[in-house]
Amino acid sequence: MISETTDASANRSSAAKNAAQVTRRKAGTIPKVKNERGAPAPSAQQEMEAHAGTPTKTGDLPVRSHLEKGISELQGLHEVLLSDDLDPRVLADFRDALNRVRTAAWAAQQYVARKETDQDSTSVLSFLAGERIRAAYQLCQAISEDLKRPDIAVPAGSIIQLCEVMSALTEQLKGTVNRLG
Repeated sequence: MISETTDASANRSSAAKNAAQVTRRKAGTIPKVKNERGAPAPSAQQEMEAHAGTPTKTGDLPVRSHLEKGISELQGLHEVLLSDDLDPRVLADFRDALNRVRTAAWAAQQYVARKETDQDSTSVLSFLAGERIRAAYQLCQAISEDLKRPDIAVPAGSIIQLCEVMSALTEQLKGTVNRLG
């Protein structure tokens, strides 16, 4: 009986760690630099623009299948979240990721609704850009904290890629800020 309890506890702890890692990866604190083909993963806006010509409704089979799978995974995380051995930072990352998903889902719904009624969808895309800026700010703050911690091993390749993209973004931001002010 004690062995079964220990095994169950170990499985729960392992599941919690795995879910936390997946959550952190999805939240952006563990970078997933490239997808399987070696190309950068598309942004939410790129995904929407790519499918702008093909009307997608939540009743469509692929979309419905993905949403149902996501719902099932979230329900499965319920037990993991109830375990008492989770790091508060992991829980904060998870909540941030959920908030980004909720915002993206709302924006996608607004985008589809406006496209169906031939309304201008640029305000939704602008909103998403603002949300990405907010999320990037939060992620930059978290990365800064991670880099200060000696117990966290950060992959060198990811840091180099992040530095390169941040340098390019910094130049773009300077140009944008100069145009604004």
